[in-house]
Amino acid sequence: MSSHQASLSMSRRRLLAAAAGAAVTGFMLPRFGRSATAAAPERKKYPKKVTDIVERSLVIDMLAPLKLDFRPEAYAEPLTAADAEMFRSCGITGFHNSIGVGGASAYDDALSFLAAWSGFVARNTDVFTQVGVITDLDKAKAQRKIAVIMGLQNADEFRSVKDVKEFFQLGLRCAQLTYNTQNLIGSGSTERVDGGISDYGVEIIKAMNEVGMLIDVSHSGDRTTLEAIELSPRPIAITHSNCRALNNHPRLKTDEAIKKLAAKGGVMGITGVRMFVKDKDPTTIEDIVDHIDHVAKLVGVEHVGIGSDSDLMGYDKMPPDQYKQLKAAYKASYAFRDKIDTEGFDHPRKVYDLTEALLRRGYSEANIQAVLGGNFRRLLAESWVPRPPAPQKKPEDGKPTDATQEKK
Repeated sequence: MSSHQASLSMSRRRLLAAAAGAAVTGFMLPRFGRSATAAAPERKKYPKKVTDIVERSLVIDMLAPLKLDFRPEAYAEPLTAADAEMFRSCGITGFHNSIGVGGASAYDDALSFLAAWSGFVARNTDVFTQVGVITDLDKAKAQRKIAVIMGLQNADEFRSVKDVKEFFQLGLRCAQLTYNTQNLIGSGSTERVDGGISDYGVEIIKAMNEVGMLIDVSHSGDRTTLEAIELSPRPIAITHSNCRALNNHPRLKTDEAIKKLAAKGGVMGITGVRMFVKDKDPTTIEDIVDHIDHVAKLVGVEHVGIGSDSDLMGYDKMPPDQYKQLKAAYKASYAFRDKIDTEGFDHPRKVYDLTEALLRRGYSEANIQAVLGGNFRRLLAESWVPRPPAPQKKPEDGKPTDATQEKK
């Protein structure tokens, strides 16, 4: 889930305008440091085995916006010391900083997003580093920095095939083919009819493979998901979704899709969004582990990771007006409940609680490290290598081409 989507009633640009209007009337959206300035509960103490595993692991959250805040101040203001400490102590090295764009303003919104957050990273290099190649993640882990992977949860920003390379050169390393609704590439998960990948979509998939940009189908419809997996010559990702076999929600993935993803070497990140985890309360971190278990048993533990789909503080700590705007931007099929976050997975050190839960389920340290980030590191290493198109074979001298083949 993204914090906004232009294809519905609340586009990013409209949401920014709504936020600006609210500020004029006295409502202020949260500053970047909402977590640090609020009274925080005493930090939980974890068993040494849990902390050791997290500290040794390269933890990658494959859907983790740095901040659920739509104001320019979110990226323009200096990072507070308390927020810097929140990031340093969270246990996560790799944040896939990704939002949804769409509609007529998608290209401009995407450029603004990349410029804004790349600038934020550059002004706070004591805490953050931006990822261009796979070894940047390893360096960040060694230097105890936060590695930021720039992504987008749609492909409407690609006005033509050549835009794929241009966005890659600007730092974009992962893009969803579709958001929840139909675009020129394919269908989203909440569309009534899924027509699959279009001819234009085939060319976009080819271009993304050629430059080395990871393909994501988290919000894509069932047919679009399956065709994208089949059409891509190398593995793709479902960065943040859950298993429909455990929870019948249109945004989740079928066992068929999970099997085909894994057969090509792909990885699926499990999300902590409450209505994607379970359709009734209580919904806890144990229910998240149920989805990890399902993927591991279905296709192997090497094909599952985490994609929390939240910042470090979660959705439920957003101001009420902004929270209401967020929920209003989605179709009724999203089935929001009172809360969006899952109990036990709704705070800055949630990865420690997840590690503890995985240990309770009997996962080995090696398998926990794979789930926390090892599997996505492998996929990213394979995906982020440019693969130029194979050269066209020239016809042998003296022999006609197929198009000019003489009739016998």
